[in-house]
Amino acid sequence: MRLTILGGGGFRVPLVYGALLTDRGAGRVTRVVLHDLDAERLAAVTRVLAEQAAGVPGAPEVSATTDLDEALRGADFVFSAIRVGGLAGRADDERVALAEGVLGQETVGAGGIAYGLRTVPVAVDIARRVARLAPDAWVINFTNPAGLVTEAMSRHLGDRVIGICDSPVGLGRRIARVLGADPRQAWIDYVGLNHLGWVRGLRVAGRDELPRLLADPRLLGSFEEGRLFGADWLGSLGAIPNEYLHYYYFNRETVRAYQEARQTRGAFLRDQQARFYARVKDPSAAALAAWEDTRAEREATYMAENRETAGAGERDADDLSGGYEKVALALMRAIARDERTTLILNVRNRATLSALDAEAVIEVPCLVDANGAHPVAVDPLPTHATGLVCAVKAVEREVLSAAESGSRARAVTAFALHPLVDSVTVARRLVEGYTEVHPGLAYLK
Repeated sequence: MRLTILGGGGFRVPLVYGALLTDRGAGRVTRVVLHDLDAERLAAVTRVLAEQAAGVPGAPEVSATTDLDEALRGADFVFSAIRVGGLAGRADDERVALAEGVLGQETVGAGGIAYGLRTVPVAVDIARRVARLAPDAWVINFTNPAGLVTEAMSRHLGDRVIGICDSPVGLGRRIARVLGADPRQAWIDYVGLNHLGWVRGLRVAGRDELPRLLADPRLLGSFEEGRLFGADWLGSLGAIPNEYLHYYYFNRETVRAYQEARQTRGAFLRDQQARFYARVKDPSAAALAAWEDTRAEREATYMAENRETAGAGERDADDLSGGYEKVALALMRAIARDERTTLILNVRNRATLSALDAEAVIEVPCLVDANGAHPVAVDPLPTHATGLVCAVKAVEREVLSAAESGSRARAVTAFALHPLVDSVTVARRLVEGYTEVHPGLAYLK
């Protein structure tokens, strides 16, 4: 089976390859094709993968190309993990937003909108090429903002594109661990949009154990989201939010922390990864060791400003091991081998959430088999969550409209309607600021 990874020079590609090395089953991936626009980054990641594969019998063959059509032809699965504008673009997203006093995080608020506006046209082009060159391939979308990009691609690929994220999986795992349950045996009642969802129940042997957790401040204080949001607020919600909802519930504190930070997250990763790629250019450097050192620092500093604001402390060791690559491998296995499983994925709504239309991409538990991912029926969200989901989905639709039409006015509307942007005037200034720094937004007229 052939897997093509778009954004194949990206820093997290070795996580995926490492997961593939553990797969010894029938129908496993035997060839990996890396595609990237940056040949030097491709060469660096290819070196890391070669060191990972050393001594592993039957390791998937790896090749690299800068030709997109060549990479797509013959693919059984396509992982889309691109970053339009690179980490320099992410740092600009943060800087422009913070200058206006609003959040610049890469998937939430103004930063997420800017990232989406320059990513959607590229993702749509990829989807059209996949439909033409590899019509039987399944596309697994890693590219952020994951829900928005998956919805853009689904307009050309239908249900053959599936978005993944490790946040819900990690959250469910932490809750199960605190409750003394095996995450593999627990049913996680999770629903929302990507980076905007809530765990409303965790059932073990038919019994919902979440009320026990919500009633116990000691247990709530023993894991990351409990410390991040606080026991009182979680008790008021009656649910455990995805960690990204901290940007909504504690927005003022988070923006202040980001403004006061020595360096934004995007700027930190830009500089950190530049050092890694520069180091691996040296033929004598141990590429895998350099990657592992860089990754450990990256994971330990994840959402550091939010944890500092909440007094949540350092991340637990069990949460530093990644996760999205495991979701991707489980998804591929389920489809390729018809190994039926349940995963939390980004898929088209159909009739799952009555507040949204059938084509809206949502993040919910799905039954996965050889025919793809099928969302499981869920109870309606409470009113406060429904309002937030509908507001953010409306913003995503404005981003898609702006990307399709090239309308600057639609882009302004997308910013202005977002719950974390508090003024139409600010929205206009954001569009001005982003179009000045991002050549990829020159299409907005």
